[in-house]
Amino acid sequence: MALMGIPKNGSVRSLEAMAAIFEIDDSDFSRLLDKPKPLNIERNRSFEEKSFSDLSINLSPRPFYRNSENSSRIFDHLENTYSPCRRSSFNTPTSQSFEPHPMVSDAWDALRRSLVYFRGQPVGTIAALDQSGEELNYDQVFVRDFVPSALAFLMNGEPEIVKNFLLKTLRLQSWEKKVDNFKLGEGVMPASFKVLHDPVKNFETIVADFGECAIGRVAPIDSGFWWIILLRAYTKSTGDTSLAEMPECQKGMRLILSLCLSEGFDTFPTLLCADGCCMIDRRMGVYGYPIEIQALFFMALRCALFLLKQDNEGKEFVERIVKRLHALSFHMRNYFWLDLKQLNDIYRYKTEEYSHTAVNKFNVMPDSLPDWVFDFMPTRGGYFIGNVSPARMDFRWFCLGNCIAILSSMATPEQSSAIMDLIEERWEELVGEMPLKICYPAIESHEWRIVTGCDPKNTRWSYHNGGSWPVLLWLLTAACVKTGRPQIARRALDLAESRLLKDSWPEYYDGKLGRFTGKQSRKFQTWSIAGYLVAKMMLEDPSHLGMVALEEDKQKNILMKRSVSWNC
Repeated sequence: MALMGIPKNGSVRSLEAMAAIFEIDDSDFSRLLDKPKPLNIERNRSFEEKSFSDLSINLSPRPFYRNSENSSRIFDHLENTYSPCRRSSFNTPTSQSFEPHPMVSDAWDALRRSLVYFRGQPVGTIAALDQSGEELNYDQVFVRDFVPSALAFLMNGEPEIVKNFLLKTLRLQSWEKKVDNFKLGEGVMPASFKVLHDPVKNFETIVADFGECAIGRVAPIDSGFWWIILLRAYTKSTGDTSLAEMPECQKGMRLILSLCLSEGFDTFPTLLCADGCCMIDRRMGVYGYPIEIQALFFMALRCALFLLKQDNEGKEFVERIVKRLHALSFHMRNYFWLDLKQLNDIYRYKTEEYSHTAVNKFNVMPDSLPDWVFDFMPTRGGYFIGNVSPARMDFRWFCLGNCIAILSSMATPEQSSAIMDLIEERWEELVGEMPLKICYPAIESHEWRIVTGCDPKNTRWSYHNGGSWPVLLWLLTAACVKTGRPQIARRALDLAESRLLKDSWPEYYDGKLGRFTGKQSRKFQTWSIAGYLVAKMMLEDPSHLGMVALEEDKQKNILMKRSVSWNC
């Protein structure tokens, strides 16, 4: 299914019209509330609000629950609002009372202790506060790790730290970046940075890592996408457009987009990536076109349409973005999507097909279908698979990519609903006793040795190889709210609340069901803490969804069947 409003030849009436195709109106999410009001602006916030000058590391805000009557009223409306992604057969209570949970106060205490200051201003949060062992780089501010922290502060009415972070990383982008005398692209954003303090000179400096210090020396592709997504979240939350309109921010976005939209030898609209370039930052066989990067790429492009100014340089990028989105949405919705029907089609593929009439366009061998996928695929449900490239399909489930596909509307409403169906049908496999599997299933034995390079940290059902990551709770919750399935998020949140605080907020859990604290998991992992807070706040006030979600195209979609060529 293709994005509508764009002719097949890519021509459009005007650049303003093109941007409007992918733009979201605040009113699109006002349906989630029981009375109309501007999204995320002048909200009756339920957290205690302080200016940043008043913040103290030991200060903990009051629980964010307004009252059970109001919370019930929000969810009464939410669950009875028509949604194309909502099943009518759920036995979900029509009201849900929110009671203060002791974890909320502890989470805010821990999140504030993780704040990093540069010359008196908060600029981010460190990856973990664990003091039990070697810090490695967990004492740094990671771009991807800071996103849930940023959302928590935005939802709590404290945008200053997010603004400082965006500006600081933007300045780091302008640095000359070299790895072993090889210069990286101008738009590359850092994976992380660290504030160094010289006690003798009483002077602070920042040191950034663009991949030259990372395990495997891989530059992060997702940092730039998260930066654009976070800039839009800040703009939507505060109503302040002046930050995004700064010439420096406009240039920063264009530099990121220049790297991603450049033309080359690739015949696909997807983005070619190295292993270890994203959240799964160790070798896990995601080389090629991993779903996580493609979904983030799609979302960042749509956010950029909202943020780019319509000046001479901006208009050129708008045109390039819309053309890429048109091709990318069709490619992802067709070739990365797997449900029972598509699985059966692949099972019956013919190989060595040539010419434009080929059905098996990527020459995938049916014998390469793994045994587990036949049992894993339910009758009703589906998901975006991990990777599609010549002669190879990676059929693994990856959580972040599928959730972002829903939030960005890369998934159609029907596909979004199917992803939710799959999560419910395969709850034990994907959620188990601790939300949420980063990928499923784990690879093991001989395949593990080949794919991971015998990485001892990525043994089966551990870390990136099928481990359970609490940070993913906020993404699941946002996807559930967007698809009208908050009861799924509540069920997952109940599981998390039964263990996270008791286990000291670990980075990840091990085992098929996520029963064991990760063997090398850091405690007091900041994004585990922030992910929990964001999930709680979003369930309490669904209007927060507007920060991180984009509606389906406003113009009616026309079903686009598979054609003789993906870009026709």
